Amino acid sequence: MIPPVRPLGDFPLSRSALDRDQLSRSADGFVAAALTDPRSRIVRLGAGRMRVRQNALVLEQVSEADAAEAGSAVYLGRTVDDDGDIDAGTPILLLASAEAGDDDERTGVQWLSPRDMAHLLSDRDAGIASEAAAVAAWHRSSRFCSNCGTETVVRNAGWMRACPNCGVDHFPRTDPAVIVRIVHDDRILLGSSALWPEGRYSLLAGFVEAGESIEAAVLREVEEESGMRLASPTYLGSQPWPFPRSLMLGYHAELAPDQDPDAISRDEEELDDVRWFSREELLASDSRVTLPGPTSIARAIIDDWLRGDERQ
Repeated sequence: MIPPVRPLGDFPLSRSALDRDQLSRSADGFVAAALTDPRSRIVRLGAGRMRVRQNALVLEQVSEADAAEAGSAVYLGRTVDDDGDIDAGTPILLLASAEAGDDDERTGVQWLSPRDMAHLLSDRDAGIASEAAAVAAWHRSSRFCSNCGTETVVRNAGWMRACPNCGVDHFPRTDPAVIVRIVHDDRILLGSSALWPEGRYSLLAGFVEAGESIEAAVLREVEEESGMRLASPTYLGSQPWPFPRSLMLGYHAELAPDQDPDAISRDEEELDDVRWFSREELLASDSRVTLPGPTSIARAIIDDWLRGDERQ
């Protein structure tokens, strides 16, 4: 009997040690009060990048200029544990802008994207980075009411936008997507997108459609992109991918008993190549295959298979 596939642990952007403190969001004047609290800290996001020093987010004390930004600040939550100069219960607020600042060699501060460096951050900072990127992306794309087109007004400490014309309330949305590790005879099926540089391969993935279950999406997406029919998929774990608003749901699957592994029929519009790889091919020192970055759920799932850990 083949041992079951084990679920994976937390992925880089899935980790969090921040209390989102939802009850405080709806209190009148909460953000303005938090910006005058000497314990509060600001995290800045500009053009999708954040201030980082020595693999940690730079959490700044609130300045007078920051305190004047109550209308655009978003309350992310409170810290759970004491951490250096930041005590448990410290309010964390986001200030986002269209432009990033300059790197500072003197202080060692860099402006980096969470998608490039979140795997290096602590649980607390990874959670802050993921939350900040997601809510900032939502605000950028949701200024106007989707029901009547009127410009919306920020409410609930940045977690709701209300339409003053038709009264509809808008909340941050998440688009679920599946990503699948397909294995057969000690090989893994990877695809190369038509939009990627030559030699880059990853797991097959796609969005869940309206009225569709997660498991049905796994089977449909894989068959559409590769022509492969699968046996029942096994859930591995999830990771937010807030670029701009996906939730990646990771699965492991093997081929259906009567599926010929060589009968690949790729989606020619989306993929330049779909093929099987052995561990030796991917781990070879002269391999020309580029795998996904270390922050992604795709890389974590592939690495788990490369180590042979998937059934331990």
